[in-house]
Amino acid sequence: MSDHLCWTGASGRNLHDLLPLPCTEAALRHLTARIAQVQDVLGRRLVLENVSSYVSFATDEMSEHAFIAELLRRSDCQLLLDVNNVYVSSVNHGFDATAYVDALPRERVMQIHLAGHEVQDGYLIDTHDHPVCDEVWSLYDYTLRCLGPKPTTIERDDHIPPLQALIDELGIARRIAAQASAPLELAA
Repeated sequence: MSDHLCWTGASGRNLHDLLPLPCTEAALRHLTARIAQVQDVLGRRLVLENVSSYVSFATDEMSEHAFIAELLRRSDCQLLLDVNNVYVSSVNHGFDATAYVDALPRERVMQIHLAGHEVQDGYLIDTHDHPVCDEVWSLYDYTLRCLGPKPTTIERDDHIPPLQALIDELGIARRIAAQASAPLELAA
């Protein structure tokens, strides 16, 4: 079972968006207890997906990738890594997307998502309605080289193109995955 690592409302009001959590020790304790409850009921590890973000909290005590890595360690849950969300957030917040990937425990990443986004008012917005861009493909390649092969899904929620365009994107993902897992040839 998987869910997004986010909140969606407060005081009985749903905001209909995947809102980022504050990266604090208090949030870690809160989530770890809740994840333990869910995993006890399910009898297996929960898989959480990172979300894209457009603002940060003034109270943040650590980076998002440090927060996620610590949450995975404390709660013994797993991660569905949305590479597009890492890229979107890195541009919006000005951090190094590869440092985010480097901080994640390899053995906890169970699956990867890829998607497209758009630019609105100077921010990248995770819309799932555009093709995967070159920068996300590059980050996907880096991710596979760091974390090893992982099952991957390309998400498309709107502006669905002709089937051949989707098949072409699948071909890019397969080509990157094959190249990332190929052994390096050493020069003689």
